[in-house]
Amino acid sequence: MRDYVYPSVFFAYFYFFLLMVGALFFFVRTCRDGYWGSRSEEAKYRMLVDEEEINLHRGDQDEQK
Repeated sequence: MRDYVYPSVFFAYFYFFLLMVGALFFFVRTCRDGYWGSRSEEAKYRMLVDEEEINLHRGDQDEQK
C-alpha cells in the first residue's frame, strides 16, 4: 500500500509558498510605486477633478513664472 499523503502535503506547501511570494512581490512593488506613502490618495483626487479645473490651474502656474 502506498502513502499518497506526502505528495499532496508537499504540493500544498509549495502552492502556499507561491502565493506568499506573489503577495510579497506585489506588496513591495506597490511600496516602491508610492501607494503607501503620504501621497497615496493623490490619484483619487486627480480622478475627481474636472479637466477644466486642471487647465485653469496650469494656466495660473504658467502666469506666475
